[in-house]
Amino acid sequence: MTTDIDFVDVAPADGRLTTDLLPVLRQLRPHLTGDLLVGVYSEGYGQGLRFTGAYLDGVCVGVAGWRVMDTTAALRKLYVDDLVTADTARSTGVGHRLLAHLEERARDLGCRVLDLDSGVQRHQAHRFYLRERMDITAHHFAKDLS
Repeated sequence: MTTDIDFVDVAPADGRLTTDLLPVLRQLRPHLTGDLLVGVYSEGYGQGLRFTGAYLDGVCVGVAGWRVMDTTAALRKLYVDDLVTADTARSTGVGHRLLAHLEERARDLGCRVLDLDSGVQRHQAHRFYLRERMDITAHHFAKDLS
């Protein structure tokens, strides 16, 4: 179990966004380029989007993209846009620690729920979320508008 993890919030203009977080984030979102990530974060930051990197010995081994939002269904919740552990750090406790960090942060921010969506094909991720005592509470529907 990995214990010496540092959690670092990375601002939109921070160079670590593309040098450290992007390579890990691309393991979940392979379509992302540096320019796309900077653009999304620059726009999303004003909407509450935040990125937190999990660092082990100075190396980014996990990334969470998240935001706090108020909804009629959950009232105040922390929504996780992205949660990914580097391939080289899987099954070492990084994902567990990153999710626990987000849960603690959610409580500190007055959230009643920590919420995320996961693609239906991500079976290993689903096993992880269930082990972390998360429940499957909804179906998510989407319509491609392109």
